[in-house]
Amino acid sequence: MLQNRLTTDEIFEWCSIPWQELEGRDLKAKLEVFPEKHDMMVAIGNMMADEVIAHNKAGLPTKWVLPAGPTDEYDIFVRRVNEERIDCTNLWVFHMDEFLDWQGRPYPVGDTYESLEGTMIACFYDKIDPELRPPEDHRIWPRIYDIDAADAKCDELGGVDTVWAGIGATGLVAFNEAPRNYWTHLTVEEYATSKTRIGVLNDDSMIAMAERTFGCCLDRIPPMYITIGFHIICSAKRAVYMVATGDWKKTVCRILLMSEPTVEYPVTILPKYIPDVTLMTTEYTIDQPRRWMSSS
Repeated sequence: MLQNRLTTDEIFEWCSIPWQELEGRDLKAKLEVFPEKHDMMVAIGNMMADEVIAHNKAGLPTKWVLPAGPTDEYDIFVRRVNEERIDCTNLWVFHMDEFLDWQGRPYPVGDTYESLEGTMIACFYDKIDPELRPPEDHRIWPRIYDIDAADAKCDELGGVDTVWAGIGATGLVAFNEAPRNYWTHLTVEEYATSKTRIGVLNDDSMIAMAERTFGCCLDRIPPMYITIGFHIICSAKRAVYMVATGDWKKTVCRILLMSEPTVEYPVTILPKYIPDVTLMTTEYTIDQPRRWMSSS
Protein backbone atom coordinates (compact mmCIF):
# COMPACT_ATOMS: atom_id res chain seq x y z
CA MET A 1 0.00 0.00 0.00
CA LEU A 2 1.56 3.29 -1.09
CA GLN A 3 1.78 6.12 1.38
CA ASN A 4 1.18 9.80 0.51
CA ARG A 5 -0.31 8.89 -2.87
CA LEU A 6 -0.32 11.70 -5.43
CA THR A 7 -3.63 12.77 -6.90
CA THR A 8 -4.47 12.87 -10.58
CA ASP A 9 -5.25 16.59 -10.31
CA GLU A 10 -1.79 17.30 -8.91
CA ILE A 11 -0.02 15.39 -11.65
CA PHE A 12 -2.16 16.95 -14.38
CA GLU A 13 -1.46 20.43 -13.03
CA TRP A 14 2.30 19.87 -12.97
CA CYS A 15 2.28 18.45 -16.51
CA SER A 16 0.36 21.48 -17.80
CA ILE A 17 3.08 24.03 -16.92
CA PRO A 18 5.28 25.16 -19.86
CA TRP A 19 8.86 24.32 -18.97
CA GLN A 20 9.94 27.95 -19.35
CA GLU A 21 7.65 28.80 -16.41
CA LEU A 22 8.98 26.12 -14.07
CA GLU A 23 11.80 28.30 -12.77
CA GLY A 24 9.28 30.62 -11.16
CA ARG A 25 7.85 27.80 -9.06
CA ASP A 26 8.85 26.46 -5.66
CA LEU A 27 10.94 23.62 -7.07
CA LYS A 28 12.28 20.78 -4.94
CA ALA A 29 15.50 20.61 -6.98
CA LYS A 30 17.57 22.93 -9.11
CA LEU A 31 16.87 22.70 -12.83
CA GLU A 32 19.41 22.94 -15.65
CA VAL A 33 18.06 22.57 -19.19
CA PHE A 34 20.21 21.85 -22.25
CA PRO A 35 19.28 22.01 -25.95
CA GLU A 36 20.42 18.43 -26.63
CA LYS A 37 21.57 15.32 -24.80
CA HIS A 38 25.16 15.70 -26.01
CA ASP A 39 25.45 19.16 -24.48
CA MET A 40 24.18 17.82 -21.16
CA MET A 41 26.53 14.86 -21.08
CA VAL A 42 29.56 17.03 -21.88
CA ALA A 43 28.67 19.29 -18.97
CA ILE A 44 28.24 16.33 -16.61
CA GLY A 45 31.49 14.64 -17.66
CA ASN A 46 33.33 17.89 -17.01
CA MET A 47 31.66 18.27 -13.61
CA MET A 48 32.87 14.80 -12.68
CA ALA A 49 36.45 15.54 -13.70
CA ASP A 50 36.43 18.89 -11.92
CA GLU A 51 35.23 17.29 -8.68
CA VAL A 52 38.05 14.75 -8.64
CA ILE A 53 40.59 17.48 -9.39
CA ALA A 54 39.27 19.68 -6.57
CA HIS A 55 39.31 16.83 -4.05
CA ASN A 56 42.81 15.76 -5.08
CA LYS A 57 44.10 19.28 -4.57
CA ALA A 58 42.52 19.36 -1.12
CA GLY A 59 43.98 15.96 -0.24
CA LEU A 60 40.54 14.39 0.03
CA PRO A 61 39.08 11.19 -1.40
CA THR A 62 36.21 11.39 -3.87
CA LYS A 63 33.20 9.19 -3.09
CA TRP A 64 30.53 8.63 -5.70
CA VAL A 65 27.46 6.58 -6.45
CA LEU A 66 27.49 5.69 -10.16
CA PRO A 67 24.95 4.06 -12.49
CA ALA A 68 25.61 1.63 -15.33
CA GLY A 69 23.43 3.90 -17.45
CA PRO A 70 23.40 6.52 -18.79
CA THR A 71 27.07 6.20 -19.74
CA ASP A 72 27.74 8.95 -22.31
CA GLU A 73 29.15 11.20 -19.59
CA TYR A 74 31.89 8.64 -18.89
CA ASP A 75 33.44 9.23 -22.32
CA ILE A 76 34.01 12.90 -21.45
CA PHE A 77 35.29 12.09 -17.97
CA VAL A 78 37.67 9.35 -19.16
CA ARG A 79 39.09 11.54 -21.95
CA ARG A 80 39.93 14.29 -19.47
CA VAL A 81 41.38 11.82 -16.96
CA ASN A 82 43.75 10.33 -19.53
CA GLU A 83 44.68 13.60 -21.24
CA GLU A 84 45.12 15.64 -18.06
CA ARG A 85 46.55 12.75 -16.00
CA ILE A 86 43.88 13.10 -13.32
CA ASP A 87 44.67 10.66 -10.51
CA CYS A 88 41.59 8.54 -9.71
CA THR A 89 43.33 6.14 -7.34
CA ASN A 90 41.56 7.81 -4.42
CA LEU A 91 38.14 7.64 -6.08
CA TRP A 92 35.65 5.37 -4.32
CA VAL A 93 32.68 4.17 -6.39
CA PHE A 94 29.49 2.70 -4.97
CA HIS A 95 27.78 0.96 -7.86
CA MET A 96 24.01 1.19 -7.82
CA ASP A 97 22.81 -2.27 -8.68
CA GLU A 98 23.17 -5.55 -10.47
CA PHE A 99 20.80 -7.87 -12.31
CA LEU A 100 20.00 -11.31 -10.87
CA ASP A 101 18.45 -14.33 -12.55
CA TRP A 102 15.13 -15.89 -11.54
CA GLN A 103 16.83 -17.73 -8.69
CA GLY A 104 18.37 -14.56 -7.28
CA ARG A 105 21.88 -15.35 -8.53
CA PRO A 106 24.21 -12.95 -10.41
CA TYR A 107 25.04 -13.49 -14.05
CA PRO A 108 28.65 -14.06 -15.16
CA VAL A 109 30.61 -10.81 -15.30
CA GLY A 110 31.03 -9.72 -18.91
CA ASP A 111 30.25 -6.95 -21.37
CA THR A 112 26.64 -8.08 -21.72
CA TYR A 113 23.26 -6.56 -20.92
CA GLU A 114 22.76 -8.83 -17.90
CA SER A 115 26.04 -7.84 -16.24
CA LEU A 116 26.09 -4.25 -15.04
CA GLU A 117 29.52 -4.86 -13.51
CA GLY A 118 30.78 -5.99 -16.90
CA THR A 119 29.23 -2.91 -18.51
CA MET A 120 31.08 -0.60 -16.12
CA ILE A 121 34.38 -2.39 -16.55
CA ALA A 122 34.08 -2.01 -20.32
CA CYS A 123 32.79 1.57 -20.54
CA PHE A 124 34.52 3.10 -17.51
CA TYR A 125 37.34 1.30 -15.70
CA ASP A 126 39.13 -0.32 -18.64
CA LYS A 127 39.13 2.97 -20.56
CA ILE A 128 41.08 4.75 -17.82
CA ASP A 129 44.86 4.36 -18.05
CA PRO A 130 45.93 1.67 -15.54
CA GLU A 131 48.04 3.95 -13.36
CA LEU A 132 45.15 6.43 -12.99
CA ARG A 133 42.13 4.16 -12.51
CA PRO A 134 40.42 3.41 -9.18
CA PRO A 135 41.82 0.22 -7.63
CA GLU A 136 39.50 -2.77 -7.45
CA ASP A 137 39.02 -2.48 -3.68
CA HIS A 138 37.61 1.05 -4.25
CA ARG A 139 34.84 -0.36 -6.48
CA ILE A 140 31.98 -1.26 -4.17
CA TRP A 141 29.35 -3.55 -5.69
CA PRO A 142 26.22 -4.82 -3.97
CA ARG A 143 26.85 -8.53 -3.48
CA ILE A 144 24.34 -11.22 -2.59
CA TYR A 145 26.99 -13.08 -0.56
CA ASP A 146 27.82 -10.09 1.66
CA ILE A 147 24.72 -7.95 1.50
CA ASP A 148 25.76 -5.53 4.27
CA ALA A 149 29.24 -4.77 2.90
CA ALA A 150 28.33 -1.72 0.81
CA ASP A 151 26.41 -0.03 3.63
CA ALA A 152 29.20 -0.75 6.10
CA LYS A 153 31.83 0.73 3.77
CA CYS A 154 29.69 3.82 3.19
CA ASP A 155 29.40 4.35 6.95
CA GLU A 156 33.14 3.79 7.36
CA LEU A 157 33.90 6.45 4.74
CA GLY A 158 31.43 8.94 6.24
CA GLY A 159 28.96 8.93 3.36
CA VAL A 160 29.37 9.84 -0.30
CA ASP A 161 30.03 13.13 -2.04
CA THR A 162 27.90 12.93 -5.19
CA VAL A 163 25.21 10.64 -6.54
CA TRP A 164 25.20 10.66 -10.36
CA ALA A 165 21.88 9.10 -11.33
CA GLY A 166 19.39 8.47 -14.02
CA ILE A 167 15.79 8.02 -12.91
CA GLY A 168 13.05 5.69 -14.06
CA ALA A 169 9.69 6.69 -15.48
CA THR A 170 8.02 5.89 -12.16
CA GLY A 171 10.73 7.43 -10.04
CA LEU A 172 13.18 4.64 -9.33
CA VAL A 173 16.78 5.49 -8.43
CA ALA A 174 19.05 2.49 -8.88
CA PHE A 175 16.48 -0.32 -8.50
CA ASN A 176 14.78 1.46 -5.62
CA GLU A 177 11.25 1.22 -6.97
CA ALA A 178 7.88 2.03 -5.47
CA PRO A 179 6.70 -0.83 -3.22
CA ARG A 180 3.71 -2.43 -4.93
CA ASN A 181 2.88 -5.17 -2.45
CA TYR A 182 -0.49 -4.54 -0.81
CA TRP A 183 0.92 -5.67 2.55
CA THR A 184 3.90 -3.28 2.47
CA HIS A 185 3.32 -0.02 4.36
CA LEU A 186 6.58 1.91 4.21
CA THR A 187 6.95 5.48 5.38
CA VAL A 188 9.25 7.98 3.68
CA GLU A 189 11.57 7.76 6.68
CA GLU A 190 11.75 3.96 6.48
CA TYR A 191 12.47 4.12 2.76
CA ALA A 192 15.17 6.75 3.27
CA THR A 193 17.07 4.40 5.58
CA SER A 194 16.65 1.31 3.40
CA LYS A 195 19.79 -0.77 2.96
CA THR A 196 21.13 -2.99 0.20
CA ARG A 197 18.54 -5.59 -0.70
CA ILE A 198 17.37 -8.17 -3.24
CA GLY A 199 14.06 -7.75 -5.05
CA VAL A 200 11.87 -8.59 -8.04
CA LEU A 201 11.49 -5.92 -10.71
CA ASN A 202 8.14 -4.14 -10.96
CA ASP A 203 6.19 -4.92 -14.12
CA ASP A 204 6.47 -1.36 -15.47
CA SER A 205 10.27 -1.43 -15.16
CA MET A 206 10.39 -4.73 -17.04
CA ILE A 207 8.25 -3.27 -19.83
CA ALA A 208 10.27 -0.05 -20.04
CA MET A 209 13.60 -1.88 -20.35
CA ALA A 210 12.26 -4.46 -22.78
CA GLU A 211 10.69 -1.85 -25.07
CA ARG A 212 13.75 0.40 -25.05
CA THR A 213 16.32 -2.29 -25.85
CA PHE A 214 14.72 -5.53 -27.07
CA GLY A 215 11.55 -4.68 -28.99
CA CYS A 216 9.52 -5.41 -25.84
CA CYS A 217 10.79 -8.99 -25.61
CA LEU A 218 10.10 -9.30 -21.89
CA ASP A 219 11.84 -12.67 -21.67
CA ARG A 220 15.14 -10.89 -22.39
CA ILE A 221 15.02 -8.82 -19.18
CA PRO A 222 16.49 -10.29 -15.98
CA PRO A 223 13.64 -10.54 -13.46
CA MET A 224 15.48 -9.84 -10.20
CA TYR A 225 18.07 -7.42 -8.85
CA ILE A 226 20.27 -6.44 -5.96
CA THR A 227 20.43 -2.71 -5.27
CA ILE A 228 21.98 -0.35 -2.80
CA GLY A 229 19.28 1.37 -0.78
CA PHE A 230 18.67 4.98 0.11
CA HIS A 231 20.83 4.64 3.24
CA ILE A 232 23.86 5.03 0.96
CA ILE A 233 22.25 7.38 -1.56
CA CYS A 234 20.83 9.77 1.04
CA SER A 235 24.24 10.06 2.70
CA ALA A 236 25.38 12.21 -0.24
CA LYS A 237 26.18 15.90 -0.15
CA ARG A 238 24.95 16.29 -3.74
CA ALA A 239 22.76 14.47 -6.25
CA VAL A 240 22.86 15.11 -9.99
CA TYR A 241 20.04 13.58 -12.02
CA MET A 242 20.81 12.95 -15.70
CA VAL A 243 17.58 12.64 -17.68
CA ALA A 244 17.45 12.92 -21.48
CA THR A 245 15.13 10.14 -22.61
CA GLY A 246 12.28 12.29 -23.88
CA ASP A 247 8.68 11.11 -23.62
CA TRP A 248 9.49 8.33 -21.14
CA LYS A 249 10.50 10.87 -18.48
CA LYS A 250 8.40 14.00 -19.05
CA THR A 251 5.96 13.26 -16.22
CA VAL A 252 8.46 11.99 -13.65
CA CYS A 253 10.58 15.11 -14.14
CA ARG A 254 7.57 17.25 -13.22
CA ILE A 255 6.84 15.06 -10.20
CA LEU A 256 10.46 15.27 -9.01
CA LEU A 257 10.42 19.04 -9.22
CA MET A 258 7.00 19.63 -7.66
CA SER A 259 6.04 16.78 -5.35
CA GLU A 260 6.52 16.38 -1.62
CA PRO A 261 8.41 13.19 -0.69
CA THR A 262 6.43 10.02 -1.41
CA VAL A 263 7.35 6.36 -1.70
CA GLU A 264 5.09 6.26 -4.77
CA TYR A 265 7.90 8.04 -6.65
CA PRO A 266 11.09 7.31 -4.65
CA VAL A 267 13.09 10.00 -6.49
CA THR A 268 11.04 12.61 -4.61
CA ILE A 269 12.53 11.45 -1.31
CA LEU A 270 16.10 12.52 -2.02
CA PRO A 271 15.66 16.32 -1.81
CA LYS A 272 14.51 15.89 1.80
CA TYR A 273 17.85 14.36 2.78
CA ILE A 274 20.42 15.58 0.25
CA PRO A 275 21.19 19.32 0.52
CA ASP A 276 22.12 19.93 -3.14
CA VAL A 277 19.93 18.25 -5.79
CA THR A 278 19.99 19.17 -9.48
CA LEU A 279 17.94 17.85 -12.39
CA MET A 280 19.95 18.15 -15.61
CA THR A 281 17.78 17.48 -18.63
CA THR A 282 16.98 18.48 -22.20
CA GLU A 283 14.41 20.89 -23.58
CA TYR A 284 12.42 18.06 -25.13
CA THR A 285 12.44 15.91 -21.99
CA ILE A 286 11.34 18.72 -19.65
CA ASP A 287 8.75 20.06 -22.09
CA GLN A 288 5.05 19.41 -21.50
CA PRO A 289 3.68 16.05 -22.61
CA ARG A 290 2.25 16.55 -26.08
CA ARG A 291 -1.37 16.26 -24.99
CA TRP A 292 -1.01 19.40 -22.87
CA MET A 293 1.02 21.20 -25.54
CA SER A 294 -1.67 20.66 -28.17
CA SER A 295 -4.48 21.79 -25.86
CA SER A 296 -2.79 24.93 -24.55
